[in-house]
Amino acid sequence: MAFRIIARTLLIPKSIKPIPYQISKFSSAISSNSDPLSNLFQGYGFQHSDLDNLFARNRFLRNSSVSDVEMSLKILLSLCSSKDFVVSMVYNCPRVLELNFLKRWEVGVSELGFSDNSRLIMIQSILEVSRKFDLYPDDILRCIECLRGFRFSSATITRVLQEFPMIITKNEENIWAKIEFLLGIGIHRSKIDSIIQTYPGILAFGLENKLKPLISEFTGMGFRPNEIRDEIIRNPKILGSEVGEMSKCLRMLNSLKCRVPIKEKIFSEGAFRASYKVKLRIDCLHKHGLLYRDAFSVLWREPRAILYDLKEIDTKIEFLTNTMKFDVLCLVEVPEYLGVHFEKQIVPRYNVIEHLRSKGGIGDEIGLRSLVKFSRLRFYNLYVKPYPECVKIYGRFADIKVRNRHPEGMWKLFKPPKYPDSRKDLKNIKSFMEQLH
Repeated sequence: MAFRIIARTLLIPKSIKPIPYQISKFSSAISSNSDPLSNLFQGYGFQHSDLDNLFARNRFLRNSSVSDVEMSLKILLSLCSSKDFVVSMVYNCPRVLELNFLKRWEVGVSELGFSDNSRLIMIQSILEVSRKFDLYPDDILRCIECLRGFRFSSATITRVLQEFPMIITKNEENIWAKIEFLLGIGIHRSKIDSIIQTYPGILAFGLENKLKPLISEFTGMGFRPNEIRDEIIRNPKILGSEVGEMSKCLRMLNSLKCRVPIKEKIFSEGAFRASYKVKLRIDCLHKHGLLYRDAFSVLWREPRAILYDLKEIDTKIEFLTNTMKFDVLCLVEVPEYLGVHFEKQIVPRYNVIEHLRSKGGIGDEIGLRSLVKFSRLRFYNLYVKPYPECVKIYGRFADIKVRNRHPEGMWKLFKPPKYPDSRKDLKNIKSFMEQLH
């Protein structure tokens, strides 16, 4: 009996044993690949790994027939002729795949009359809002006619629908209230179209809780109405500031303790623009991970950062975190990093330190403070001069010349002038010296 069992196990090939597992695995793969709904979505560019989550959160897709879903995807693709648009649109708002909703939009989109260049972004934003609030092309046309009635150009209307699609949920009185507010602060009617085209977000703000308190704040800061009007015409995005931000920025500027030339450059275009510059840089630092309190502290301790463009500040911070591998909170300890030149100081010094670190030439770790706050001469003597290969890495910044504090011959100007002694002065000196003896 034992011999039969052993013979049986020896005679059966080992490759036959995993057949049941292989069959089950193969059958599950066949079942997953044979799902017509999944195949349909994958044909439009959807990732297979994301479909299970999409179907689980949107049961109506499984309950709908495959032909209806396919028709919805075809209509959605015909609106923009881009599969990438279809994928992003469905992920953002899956309910747009309802067939009855898209059939009404298929007919109505041609009546909107927008150019192909602006069509893609505008339709995506409009469809999301329309599906959320159950709106249709007739409602969009009503909103467009309302905006045309307020003498907005086609470019402005397109811009508004792209940036602020919620405008289609606003009534005529709400839109007119914003125009009336701009007229009330002294802006000419001919300027309003360009202001709204530059910054459509004005139509999204409330009057009592945003726009009117903001103008009151500007007046309380000491700015005249015509100055406020001119600054809004020049840069309408000023109205996007939160109430209290600009006044806090101005207080920080007035409390700066820095060199007079730096302060003069900051205020060269006026206190209003200087305050808004500070506001933009505070938002930039907050975007990269600093608290508002720390962002104000960094700018107060290093006001030279206010003079740099926002793109250059972004470049410095990205280089700090991605390349140098420092935490963004290091700016609180070393705010001078934002005040030095990126190409002339930060990059050459970092390249030298990285070369020495790769060769094992640095014993102690060099922090951001040493990298930034060392003078050119000290950094050159410590890390460049002893290593000939570092001179090439440091480039033209290796030419260090120690200059005298004053020009040659300046010492002659500091010699006190000689005056001839009179006889009366000599008698006074002699009498004084005799009293001492």
